Amino acid sequence: MRADRLVSLVLLLRQRGRMTADALARELEVSTRTVLRDIEALSSAGVPVYAERGRHGGFALLPGFRTELTGLNHDEALALLAAGSGRGEQVFGLGAALASAMRKVVDALPESHQAAAGDAAQRFLVDPETDLLSRRTVTDEVPDTTMMAVRRAVLAGHKLRIHYAATGRAPQWRTVDPIGLVTVRDRGYLLATRSGEDRTYRLSRVLAAEELPDAAERPDRVDLDRIWRERSARFLSDDHIAALVRVSPTRREELLGTVRAVRAEGLEADGWSRLEVTFQDARHAEWAVWQLGTDAEVLSPQSLRTALRDRAATLVARYGDEPRS
Repeated sequence: MRADRLVSLVLLLRQRGRMTADALARELEVSTRTVLRDIEALSSAGVPVYAERGRHGGFALLPGFRTELTGLNHDEALALLAAGSGRGEQVFGLGAALASAMRKVVDALPESHQAAAGDAAQRFLVDPETDLLSRRTVTDEVPDTTMMAVRRAVLAGHKLRIHYAATGRAPQWRTVDPIGLVTVRDRGYLLATRSGEDRTYRLSRVLAAEELPDAAERPDRVDLDRIWRERSARFLSDDHIAALVRVSPTRREELLGTVRAVRAEGLEADGWSRLEVTFQDARHAEWAVWQLGTDAEVLSPQSLRTALRDRAATLVARYGDEPRS
């Protein structure tokens, strides 16, 4: 909304001082022409914005101008700024809103605390994109329009129509009653019910979404943490096969892309990861680990080790002799 953008523009100028129209446009994710129109609107409303010409020119506020945003102490603001360094907002499509909120958080502090809070927040890093072994983590990509429709339906308590691509199936439209949104390991999930049955949908597999006007059938209050624990327990207790696997750091992400769930993970002295994972069934487990060749080793169950050994023995026998004429 334009009102939010105008507030963000003022906060940017307060916190950073002089900024060019191009720099403001990049921060606000709008065109330079839109920034110039906003500057004109602020001036007309009495906000003391002035332009400085020349090579190092730009727009600035008259010294001493301050917006009225109060209510946070230093530690509260620091907690929000540190949380803002995480990446969960990318999953739910709230990146732009978070940036705007962080500007307001800093501005809400007394001037004597603003520099200290900004410097302190730089000392915290939450969920970086790579770990100590320089392995890049993968965040689900969800189109903004799709995520916005899902988020609106969840918050408004309306039914939701989604075009969903389940694993190994053709995409289908379905109408659900949304309960809430969960992010785990930078993967987003929609918790919902469908015809009264519990359903969990991976957000990256939602190809399109439409908020419906009808009220969703769901309780007024919800404990998402409890619901997630219960659904996770049911998921892991189904006819899936659990396995303990060692995997090279170069192939870890490839393995994680094929498993149904990760129950635990540890790092061994040689840099390999030890993962407790679940596969859909024994055939799926054998196929997934076989793709990794010598970059992975199944430690348990023995049945999976035996299946992989037998497959390898068959391959050795096939190539141990001269090819058949």
